[in-house]
Amino acid sequence: MSENKTMPTDRSVEDFLAAVEHPVRRADGFALLDLMRGITGQEAVMWGPSIVGFGRHHYKYGSGREGDSPAVGFSPRKANLALYGLRSGPDAEYLLPKLGKHKTGAACLYVNKLEDVDVSVLADMVRAGYSHVVAEPQQPPPLARTGS
Repeated sequence: MSENKTMPTDRSVEDFLAAVEHPVRRADGFALLDLMRGITGQEAVMWGPSIVGFGRHHYKYGSGREGDSPAVGFSPRKANLALYGLRSGPDAEYLLPKLGKHKTGAACLYVNKLEDVDVSVLADMVRAGYSHVVAEPQQPPPLARTGS
């Protein structure tokens, strides 16, 4: 069985965010850092080269594959902000229409900039996603599904 590609590192989250070239994406990254840190009560950890994660969740699939991932997190990509773990909460489908301009992937939520969304709804999604993953240890979070 292959090992997960995305593992926690000791790289500085603040240094990573400060190096984001796009000024809006950089500012949004620092805003998400504060938002997610405040909601989860966890310190941010770099997972792989580009994911800022909060909390740690161990998952195990029926196939026997298991690993760890952040409970919630984000990545300030060139094209958008990728948000992880927010669609796993039980209220996600109810909250998504209220969020504002966004796109969804198989497991991720994508926004161009925080200005495009209702940050209070985003905060509710972070809270619900984090609580759900922490309360349901056998449920793999969306980030785990994107692994190798």
